[in-house]
Amino acid sequence: MKNEYDFSQSVRNPYIKKLKKQITIRLEEDVLDYFKSLSEETGIPYQTLINLYLQDCAKSKRRPSLEWA
Repeated sequence: MKNEYDFSQSVRNPYIKKLKKQITIRLEEDVLDYFKSLSEETGIPYQTLINLYLQDCAKSKRRPSLEWA
């Protein structure tokens, strides 16, 4: 390894705003089972599928139907 490196020509990471933030979320077991089974069908990790679905909801400004029993 070098003692010093020259970063004067370096470029900032263009994907820095796309980084994901780790959170804790509580999901009902049937919801998690649904995404896990979909994951097995598609080969896409279930957390990625949940993220993609939430991104789609946010882009289309979809709101949940709130009906209280």
